[in-house]
Amino acid sequence: MKLMCDGVGKKTWLIPDCELPREGEGILKGHESVIIVNDSDSDARIQVTLYFTDEERDNGIEWIVKKGRVRCFRMNNPEDMGGRRIPYDTQYAMKLVSSCNIVVQYGRLDNRQTNLAYYTTLGYSE
Repeated sequence: MKLMCDGVGKKTWLIPDCELPREGEGILKGHESVIIVNDSDSDARIQVTLYFTDEERDNGIEWIVKKGRVRCFRMNNPEDMGGRRIPYDTQYAMKLVSSCNIVVQYGRLDNRQTNLAYYTTLGYSE
């Protein structure tokens, strides 16, 4: 029997290679996103911590993904980032700590040149 927050996934995730690209060329605009699936029977409250090379970490961001839902958060959207504007072309990392088990996927579309690059990867979970 599945407990209320025991959906598929883990509660702690790290995404070490974040870097928000500028919008770039072409119809598709450069961006980063984190896609979260909450397979549990409870809403997931997710504390987001950002780590930068030359500044203190920022842990003032909270996301909510409703039970049995998927949600995409865009790093270039300050509303998704607790009002914080993520700097372009800057290396940073992200840690997510959730109240429920979740699955996290990170994606980046980088088209600062005509040969665009898009990739996705799962974060590291423990």
